[in-house]
Amino acid sequence: MEVADRRVLRVLEAIEGDGRITQRGLSTKLGIALGLTNIYLKRLAHKGHIKCVNVQANRLRYLLTPQGIREKTRLTYEFMDYSLSLYRKVRFHLREVLQPLSVAGMQRIAIFGTGEAAELAYLSLKEQGLEPAMILDDRGGTEFLGMQVQRLGSGLPPNIDRLIVATLDHPELLLRRLEHQGIPRDRLVTLRPLSDDTVRKGVA
Repeated sequence: MEVADRRVLRVLEAIEGDGRITQRGLSTKLGIALGLTNIYLKRLAHKGHIKCVNVQANRLRYLLTPQGIREKTRLTYEFMDYSLSLYRKVRFHLREVLQPLSVAGMQRIAIFGTGEAAELAYLSLKEQGLEPAMILDDRGGTEFLGMQVQRLGSGLPPNIDRLIVATLDHPELLLRRLEHQGIPRDRLVTLRPLSDDTVRKGVA
């Protein structure tokens, strides 16, 4: 499923859930620029998926049309298929990478990240009978899946055998940054195999 389609689905869900939501509110909810949010809304209105209603001189209200409800349903089913396929791929890859470590007695696995990708990593670990030793991110101080999130400083925390880099979008960028923070590349595990091109560039 394309990133643009996932964003469209989130826009439609947000409008359905809150008819008073503003462009700025949508921008914040989606984590994208206000101008890009405006483009998505204009496209959806042009396709007849949403309707814009003036409620004040400087305020618009967005409503889903019947066509928009059908599009949201279609994208929801597509997203479910995408998520299941993605989960199977992540689970297979992590099993291939982590099983030899488990056999060797290296079972201290940490997860870097707290988003949906981190949830996939967590579920994959649990399926293999492994418990994440730590959840890490850049800030720490929050809670994720019942665990206190720790801030990642310089280098890998003591006694951690591998760090799962829980992102699906351009993991090579995050790998570079973590390496610059003093974590050896051979201790970092991605959710999916990196492309041969990425490996040749020395990122993997």
